[in-house]
Amino acid sequence: MMKSLARFLAATAFVFAIPSIQAQEAGMSLPTPTKSGYAPVNGIELAYAVFGAGEPLVLLHGGLQTMDDFGPVLTELARDHQVIAVDFQAHGRTLPFDRPMSFEAFATDVAELIKWLGHDRADVVGYSMGGITGIRLAIDHPEVLDRLVVASAPYAYSGWHDYNAQGMRGIGAHLAEGMMQTPLYEAHKAIAPDPANFPKLLEQMGAFIGNDYDWSSEIGEIKTPTLVVVADYDAVRISHAAHFFELLGGGQADGGWAGEGMTPNRFAVIPSATHYNINTDPRFAQAVIDFLAIEE
Repeated sequence: MMKSLARFLAATAFVFAIPSIQAQEAGMSLPTPTKSGYAPVNGIELAYAVFGAGEPLVLLHGGLQTMDDFGPVLTELARDHQVIAVDFQAHGRTLPFDRPMSFEAFATDVAELIKWLGHDRADVVGYSMGGITGIRLAIDHPEVLDRLVVASAPYAYSGWHDYNAQGMRGIGAHLAEGMMQTPLYEAHKAIAPDPANFPKLLEQMGAFIGNDYDWSSEIGEIKTPTLVVVADYDAVRISHAAHFFELLGGGQADGGWAGEGMTPNRFAVIPSATHYNINTDPRFAQAVIDFLAIEE
């Protein structure tokens, strides 16, 4: 049973779903938060935690993950920033509630959280499902953004490799019993307010995560300086990520000897990386730090 389930998880990729089990096994714990709790936003109580000090940076995790799954990346970013990490609806410390999941709802959650914490604007770094949420945030709530980092996340469903897109369409509550025998469930059970809600998490994810979408016509309207990050062996098509950068206005011409032809947007490929380890890769953290340090 365990071997067949493990093959299924690997085959479907669950693109958003695989938590950083390697990070957990290596004992990569988070620093102690300076503040944590629940924010009343958009009709739910959203779990959040604040780490470090400095300019605010909101960190958004992937599907079926939690803030904990950034491990060393969160730790590194918190050295010079006030990192605000969240657990999305039904994930980690946040209850499922009865609201349908959507990227639009998640984006509004984040926008309201930024304001609820007393910030006018913040940098936002999103990975996978969190990265897609970041795209929607830049389209729907640009007023709360300073800079945006989108990692391993497509602006259209067709941006996933077919292998991965098919896997996401198989997510649902019917998988709960089998997944309760995996480290993913053990990680969920360790921090969830009510672990019995695990099937509801899968049900809510299955209702939206495999739905088709295409925001290509809206990408060019994004004015927030954006860094697009992808692994060289990502679940996201690398050609799609490159086109994302072009839709933002990047890479359209020679940047010039002094960079005079460059836009505020950037593109980074992390070599020898995959969708399942880029979120804990120190090179990802460094790419974010370098991007945020660019003078406008």
